Amino acid sequence: ASRAIKDSELKTCKANGVTPVEIKVGFDGIVLANSKAGTVVDLTKEQIFKALAKNVAVDGKVAANPYKNWSDVDASLPATKIEVLGPPPTSGTRDAFVELVMDAACQEEVKAANEKGCGEIREDGAFVEAGENDNLIVQKLEANPDAFGIFGFSFLDQNADKLQGHKVDGVEPTFENIASGDYGVSRSLYVYAKKEHVGVIPGMQEFIAEYTSEGAWGPDGYLADKGLIPLPDAERAKWAENAKALKGMGS
Repeated sequence: ASRAIKDSELKTCKANGVTPVEIKVGFDGIVLANSKAGTVVDLTKEQIFKALAKNVAVDGKVAANPYKNWSDVDASLPATKIEVLGPPPTSGTRDAFVELVMDAACQEEVKAANEKGCGEIREDGAFVEAGENDNLIVQKLEANPDAFGIFGFSFLDQNADKLQGHKVDGVEPTFENIASGDYGVSRSLYVYAKKEHVGVIPGMQEFIAEYTSEGAWGPDGYLADKGLIPLPDAERAKWAENAKALKGMGS
């Protein structure tokens, strides 16, 4: 899971006789990237919000997003058309991007005027829902160096020969910056087990033990090879102990 279980969801679980065992397994960063043939930019969360929000504040009044080019958002940015390929609303990456960027940088006027919050993305063609096929996004970015894509750091890392990630609020999306929390568009990743299934569903306890082993989620584990950014040693040890004890949430 790309976010922690909410209190309301935990209540629903308990009402249905389910005790979730929460295991924080590591981190991922969400990046804004383009082709290496494209322009390098250094963006703020506020600039990204203005470029992608459905509604923005203009001269103190809320209006449909009028910005066509990045330079309309800020004169320091390229005079190229805003075109961003990103995940659909059903994606955990989209949820995290909305929380970490759109909600965090929402203008006060928009926040006050919008009961739905600040996560509405513009629908006029500047943002293109590219599904959850990151390989397709890479192909489109290579074809159009002026376009940007939104996806997880691991995919950027796997395509470092073709793509470049960009600073957000002056911080580069690197393994070290995401692990330390310095990169502001990063999220924790979780695995959940149903405590009542342990001892009933074959392999559950073994799966949890394997997932939380150093050979899997440690700095040199095979999950790191797949893009997981590991927890610091002390935090990893704490969550491993919780997993071993099958510590249920709220207990």
